[in-house]
Amino acid sequence: MTLRHPALIRHAAAGLLIGLVVAGCAGTPTRPQAVADAQAARPVIPYVDSAQQTAAHWIARAAAPDRPMLDAAAVAAQNGRLLAEDPSVHDVAAAPDRMPGSEVRAMIAKLSKLPTNPRYDIKGKQIPAATLDGWLRDAALDAVPASVEARPALVTRRADLRSFPTATRVFSRAGDTDIDRFQESALFPGTPVRVLHESRDRDWVFVLSPRYAAWMRRDHLALGSAADVFAYATREPWLLVTGTRVETVYTPEQPQLSRLSLDMGTRVPLLADWPDDKPVNGQLPAGAHVIELPVRDAGGRLTLSAALLPKSADVSTQYLPLTPRGVLTQGFKFLGERYGWGHSYDARDCSGFVSEVYSGFGVKMPRNTSDQGKSPAFNTLPVPESMSRDDRLAMLKTLQPGDLVYIPGHVMMVVGHENGLTYVIHDTPGVRYADASGNVAHYPLNAVSVTPLEPIKSGEDALYVDKIYSIQRMRR
Repeated sequence: MTLRHPALIRHAAAGLLIGLVVAGCAGTPTRPQAVADAQAARPVIPYVDSAQQTAAHWIARAAAPDRPMLDAAAVAAQNGRLLAEDPSVHDVAAAPDRMPGSEVRAMIAKLSKLPTNPRYDIKGKQIPAATLDGWLRDAALDAVPASVEARPALVTRRADLRSFPTATRVFSRAGDTDIDRFQESALFPGTPVRVLHESRDRDWVFVLSPRYAAWMRRDHLALGSAADVFAYATREPWLLVTGTRVETVYTPEQPQLSRLSLDMGTRVPLLADWPDDKPVNGQLPAGAHVIELPVRDAGGRLTLSAALLPKSADVSTQYLPLTPRGVLTQGFKFLGERYGWGHSYDARDCSGFVSEVYSGFGVKMPRNTSDQGKSPAFNTLPVPESMSRDDRLAMLKTLQPGDLVYIPGHVMMVVGHENGLTYVIHDTPGVRYADASGNVAHYPLNAVSVTPLEPIKSGEDALYVDKIYSIQRMRR
């Protein structure tokens, strides 16, 4: 069944009119500006114009853009519920210093399961079973002791979380190299973890982090005392990264802290009392914030060192007010960033995108869509499978900016309504649309993009609308 929405027909007609106008110029003097204007008016993404790809457009259309969605107390209460009620998140500070080996083995075995279907390498060659078996042997499940020391550590640089202790990228289909099936997520500098196990070659460690348990490179973390590790995240005063990504200044004196990338939501201690006349790695801090970052020493232990973050960086000394304006502003900062499955490509995927957007407001979320969509901590609008398409379409009209729409394996954030359609911003590999004649085209967006939700197709006859199973609202 093809959804022939009046707004879609209007957009198609507008595109046809543009084509006729340009064609009608044949044989007349060249008008570069007119042609450029016509091309600019023709949308790259169907039903989306250039104005709709700005936060300002949707802020202007919001009913009350500065009305609080949740105040600071409500955010704190919601975070408390998440930690208490959602099994996908972990209080690593409160975790025991020792864990039963059987529990650790079960955690590793749950993640590091050999695939049942063929897997391919970056060159499109099928990965031999012996290679897969070798990665499982490298997990060294037989070396897990009866009692495991859960060692505290801080992540020192952005680190991939992997299904197995290997950086080899693994794919479901030859030539389809965007979805690395061994990529689980990523951790940002300053994230506290518990180190539970190490690979046979000792290059990888299995860690429990606040939102995930997986393998990461050993040289991307530093072991420290529980006091130092778990106090880091709550130190005051602090700076919060509110841009998509910021970098520390270049410093040859301390390469580990030179141009270190910090993603949105990363919180670091601010050394506000640092003397103005005292250089940091050879540079006076006149035009920079002095922050403190974790560093791994030669023995793998934690040290904390001063670093400089330019004052031009997009940062805040407090969490942002959670309002429609704020959510839209933060979300659109990512517009056009490449899609990165499991936080690959130094980017993020759909669930990582919404997590990072809301992190600027102090809101904590599970890592994956399957956990986000069913989390009991949020204001959930359940969508029963039996709900009709008409009722689903009517429900969409009630959604507000910042509401999160979940279908299996994907999440979209509502930005507003226009021309009878619900518009969303989401980190997506691509979408499929049918035009007014029923012809279907695939748009390989592979980026954070703005699209209308209603016409996106799922399979031959279904729409995304038909697949919605949950809507999570970070508001009362």
